[in-house]
Amino acid sequence: MAGRITQAEVARRAGVHVTTVSLALRNHPSLPASTRERIQSLADEMGYRPDPMLRALIAYRHKEKPANAATTLAYLTHWGSRWGWKASPAHADFYSGAAARAAQLGYRLEHFWLGERATTPRSLSHSLAARGIAGLIVASHRWENDAELQMDWKRFCAVKIDFFPHSPHLHTVTNDQRAIIRLALQRVAAAGYRRIGFVMPRWWDRFVDQAWSAGFLAEQQNLPEGDRVPILAYASARPEPSASGGHTPVPARELKAWLDRHRPEALISWAPFVRPRLADLGLRIPRDLAYVDIFRTDGDSEAAGIRQNCRRVGELAVELLAGQLTQYSFGVPEFPTSTLVGGTWFDGPSLPPRTAV
Repeated sequence: MAGRITQAEVARRAGVHVTTVSLALRNHPSLPASTRERIQSLADEMGYRPDPMLRALIAYRHKEKPANAATTLAYLTHWGSRWGWKASPAHADFYSGAAARAAQLGYRLEHFWLGERATTPRSLSHSLAARGIAGLIVASHRWENDAELQMDWKRFCAVKIDFFPHSPHLHTVTNDQRAIIRLALQRVAAAGYRRIGFVMPRWWDRFVDQAWSAGFLAEQQNLPEGDRVPILAYASARPEPSASGGHTPVPARELKAWLDRHRPEALISWAPFVRPRLADLGLRIPRDLAYVDIFRTDGDSEAAGIRQNCRRVGELAVELLAGQLTQYSFGVPEFPTSTLVGGTWFDGPSLPPRTAV
């Protein structure tokens, strides 16, 4: 078996000092971009791969974190406005988790908005590379912006949070919505409820590639056919939260017709979507209808439900990106992976155990 190609061998072939090779492989901004690209291409052609044991030894001797070749990580969003994504609790938590974990690892997370006038993925690629920023987190992209993100990927390591844009296929971290809704359905059934309904706006399901409906319908197959309540997926005039954080709840007439026709005993949803309308219809929880919140906050002690661990999604994105930087894993991966973060169940008075009838 052939021995491992060393940086010294790459340096001899390139006609440069080994220090230059080391800097080029770390995408260090002290070298011209053309030099970095030439040496990186040559190293790849020769089959060079970093030695993780040697890297760890050097890090130990110099008392440095091995992933800190670049001090800044870019956090790329493409929302309707620069900070519009912050009105969404999930997306705000993605960022805060990523920023906190980046700081713990010695990085600084800097936000870049792709909706900026005169900013294109190509121009942003050049400006990031010129600053020596080699790590990207692609986050908070609306589905309207699902065109292929045409960055100069050979210059970057990247991780995506959530589903959009679909292309290129990057390593991805997201909440496990399929498992979360299935867990909610299982807990409601275990509490003794038979007819279980699910209410959400259509855009909410679309934002997660139909993961909500896929998980609910899959778990629903474990219920008797006569107890299966169809999902109420309603059209919403607003596909995202407003600047004040508001959401469009289900139309009262549509909700009443669905309740009258299907007679659910328990309801799974998110509070902004249904709670105002239930109050309008004079329905009380849990007297008239048991309730589970699919996006429960720690401050809502009255609701049974699931906390989506969105901060952990952001933290994991940074951890994966730091690992890629350490291993010099630049470009679009040949075999992209998905890391799914589960939710945490909380009991609450809104889902009292039901006596079998």
